[in-house]
Amino acid sequence: MNKAISGAVHWDQRFAGSEYLFGTEPNVWLARQQSHLMRGGRALAVADGEGRNSVWLAEQGMEVDAFDISNAGVDKARKLAAQKQVSVNFKVCGCEEWSWQPAHYDLVAAIFIQFADPDMRATLFANMIATLKPGGLLLLQGYTPKQLDYKTGGPPLLSHLYTEELLQEAFSAMEIVEMISYEEVLHEGEHHNGQSALIGMVAKKL
Repeated sequence: MNKAISGAVHWDQRFAGSEYLFGTEPNVWLARQQSHLMRGGRALAVADGEGRNSVWLAEQGMEVDAFDISNAGVDKARKLAAQKQVSVNFKVCGCEEWSWQPAHYDLVAAIFIQFADPDMRATLFANMIATLKPGGLLLLQGYTPKQLDYKTGGPPLLSHLYTEELLQEAFSAMEIVEMISYEEVLHEGEHHNGQSALIGMVAKKL
């Protein structure tokens, strides 16, 4: 079984229940970036799972594309969009299969995409930069290494977690508008729940 098929099976199993694993409300940090959103702008939600973030972006008036490797997740995302009466262009595919159109989006939202190992992360970050229009924004949220102490969400793998230094190096070609490492109690479904060590970044493509 190759890595993509294995990943799809894993996430289909996690998203199989009727409950939304990470809730139906947007990521808290993403919602705090509302002032950066451009009504009518084009947005991409990367590895969007059950749709909570893409649906929220559509509710803010953006034209939203979203993809995830899990059929089960995308099915639930479509149901959520219908419930919220918004339109999102969903596609079932992995990060490698997504069509990364150059200079296409005003905004890319990458929220807890830390399934990516360092090699995959390097490719994914490069694709996210390339698909942004000049002046477009990347909104990224993840866990820092201290999250290994809390165990309230995210992968238990140091290599998958973010530091400010890692992100500054990875996005050195962009203008870092905001970079913040902080701790907060999350209540985002049953799997992002409790004291958490987090990092948020807003970066603009030059």
